[in-house]
Amino acid sequence: MNEKELYALWCEKATDDPDLQTELKSIAGDDEAIKDRFYRDLEFGTGGLRGVIGAGAYRMNVYTVRRATQGLADYVNEAFKNPSVAISYDSRIKSDVFAKEAASVLAANGIKVHIYTELMPTPMLSYAVRAHKCSAGIMITASHNPAKYNGYKVYGADGCQLTLGAAEIVLKNINKVPMFGGAKLTDYEKAVSDGMINYISQTVIDNYLDEVSKQGIHTDLVKTSGLKVVYTPLNGTGNKPVRAILKKIGIEDVTVVPEQEYPNGNFTTCPFPNPEIKEALALGLKLCETVKPDLLLATDPDADRVGIAVPSDNGYVLFTGNEVGAMLLEYICSERTKLGTMPEDPVAVKTIVTTDIAAKICKEYNVKLIEVLTGFKFIGEQIGFLEDKGQENRYIFGFEESYGYLAGTYVRDKDAVVASMLICEMAAFYRTKGISLLQARENMYKKYGNYVHTQSSFVCEGASGMERMKEIMAGLRSNTPTEIGGLKVTRFEDYAASTSIDTETGAKTMLTLPKSDVLTFKLTDGASVIIRPSGTEPKIKAYYTTIGKTREEAAALEKTIAADFAKKLGF
Repeated sequence: MNEKELYALWCEKATDDPDLQTELKSIAGDDEAIKDRFYRDLEFGTGGLRGVIGAGAYRMNVYTVRRATQGLADYVNEAFKNPSVAISYDSRIKSDVFAKEAASVLAANGIKVHIYTELMPTPMLSYAVRAHKCSAGIMITASHNPAKYNGYKVYGADGCQLTLGAAEIVLKNINKVPMFGGAKLTDYEKAVSDGMINYISQTVIDNYLDEVSKQGIHTDLVKTSGLKVVYTPLNGTGNKPVRAILKKIGIEDVTVVPEQEYPNGNFTTCPFPNPEIKEALALGLKLCETVKPDLLLATDPDADRVGIAVPSDNGYVLFTGNEVGAMLLEYICSERTKLGTMPEDPVAVKTIVTTDIAAKICKEYNVKLIEVLTGFKFIGEQIGFLEDKGQENRYIFGFEESYGYLAGTYVRDKDAVVASMLICEMAAFYRTKGISLLQARENMYKKYGNYVHTQSSFVCEGASGMERMKEIMAGLRSNTPTEIGGLKVTRFEDYAASTSIDTETGAKTMLTLPKSDVLTFKLTDGASVIIRPSGTEPKIKAYYTTIGKTREEAAALEKTIAADFAKKLGF
């Protein structure tokens, strides 16, 4: 069926949600709008679904959610005896609706559902999967995307996002399900009364917070440190659990940004609810001017990412995800070594686009560093590999540059709740030593080198955007740059082809990580550029690393490289 035929079908069949009919009527005769909604299905990737909320096969709505859930149900019923699935959801528009739709489909397929009574963060979904020994989990969220987006993340029985093999099976199942009438469905309230849908108890929530608190190292120092915090959950799920864990470790002086305290899927005060973006922290930074805290914390809507700002002589300074992750790694390694609580043969994990300073920190403390593809599921997967060998206690920390961190093995996804706790504990610990977080950062750079890491996102929306991203990646492969920003390309790595090529000798070695659409350009002087299409947004992302004798020198070089690379890409 072509786009217009699909549009007509949806006008006829998509009657369960009045909002869809309103939208469909509003685009009648608009060929471009119709094409955008129907030129392809919303793709189920390794991270599940993510897309704009609305009508059409290429949108997030009750029909695409039902279809995906039926595919998941078929997988779960085939792979597990007496299967069960945990569900959570965030504050986004229709998140609660999509969660109930998913639960109703699962119940209709004879699968028991454990669902939270209210919105809860992504890491608490991972925990619920493990606590209830579920076969899978569903988290309704679009993470840090703008308000018009929602998403559907699927987790395996280990509490980790579905890895490549399982995701492929689910995708094949989904493709067999007709959009209309293909998914089994039962009444939600009836399924609750029948015991097929159960609400997750407060005990599970309390146990999760207990597990988080166990990851502390110097929590005994926190209460008397005098640490003052401003916190914003960015109208998401973090408000209750983050405040609960801070209170649990003795931080009483917490001021919450009032406009962003309560759930609101419209995100009216932060159109991009992403703690990586300074604009999202604007209200928090404004509040800091009067409260004058030691630390500003900001968690994204599903509370798996956290950003921070700290006071300086010129107002408040934002730290990058690379900086916070590296500082937490240094803090954990240093203090656990001093206390004698480091496990034998400790392991840390980072993604390939995350700061290389981690390698120097790990070398300093004799920690094995494992590098994985972008996506926290690959960090969670490594914990699983250790668990299979009875060695999960070797894992001490994992992080990615996009503000995701995890200490402990109680969940298998990044956790802004434990990260918020550890960041506050780290700040409190340094405060008792007369050291600010700003000074601690500078001490790290003095010890390990002046690394600068930045990331650029190039928006490529719609059908034409998808083609443009493909063309960019193909062009870089067929016409590989020999220099970027005046620095020579010394090594070119193509993770889709699993090859690493020495550009001087032509010598080729094989990459051992799973195939992925990622290109790496190693440059002279320790610099590098990595590029990949986003798996969750209509963007192509470039990551830049530079090292200099001074921070200023490294930053200037990064600007030169980034500008030249953007020009090479045609932006």
